[in-house]
Amino acid sequence: MFELIFISKIVVSIFAVLGLSFIAEHVSPKVAGILSGYPLGTAIALFYIGLENGEQFAANSAVFTLSGFSASLVLVYVYYQVSLALDNSVKQISVPMNASISSLCSIIAFLFVGLLLTRFELAIIPSVLLSISAIFVFGYLLRKIQDTRVVATTSLKGRGLLLRAIAAAAIVIAITGVAKLIGPNWSGLLSAFPITLFPFLIIIHLTYGSRQVHTIIKHYPFGLGSLLIYAVCVAHLYSTLGLGLGTVLAFVAATIYLLLLALLQKRLSR
Repeated sequence: MFELIFISKIVVSIFAVLGLSFIAEHVSPKVAGILSGYPLGTAIALFYIGLENGEQFAANSAVFTLSGFSASLVLVYVYYQVSLALDNSVKQISVPMNASISSLCSIIAFLFVGLLLTRFELAIIPSVLLSISAIFVFGYLLRKIQDTRVVATTSLKGRGLLLRAIAAAAIVIAITGVAKLIGPNWSGLLSAFPITLFPFLIIIHLTYGSRQVHTIIKHYPFGLGSLLIYAVCVAHLYSTLGLGLGTVLAFVAATIYLLLLALLQKRLSR
């Protein structure tokens, strides 16, 4: 049973990253950015936390996941600002160095904000309000980024893509593996880490450059509303309806949000 759960974590995580990468290359970074807010990595983490530690443990963790989304927004904003500053620096640095420095700074920012959030055990309503406020704040700060399509002169390299997909699986395994040791507070906060988005940003950055990454980041905040709805559903449904039905209904609610968001954006573009 343990081996089956372990393998399923790896398979689901890898396919989530590969799917986003395919969308970015064959559709657009804009669509990929919105879909990055779809409950992929967080849903995987919360599901396996519930499977291994019980529905109530996962429901409690989801409350802290809600506030943790503000930390994930700080992460992508720091990634954008650092990569932009390095692009505009007098001394040009290589793309791999840019991606490495941007990644390190953004992870530090996420952990710092997460540490602050653990000092305040916010209830579900304050957590939702905090993340909604963060969505609008960062959506406003990122609004002027120019949309850029991926020009498919270079295909995503199989080996590098697979390595970064495996990195997403490793993050899921790490979070779910230590959940019982660190408790629902930190488990929930770490579940808010953009598990599938983060390796995906690195893939696109190394393959195409920072401009495409910035487009993805620009559209991430409002796509995050889907994750917000998903976590609210998990917090309420896991302890009452169970893991399976709770997950299905949470995905339905998150999908409806994304469909409405896509419809709204289409009308605004007209």
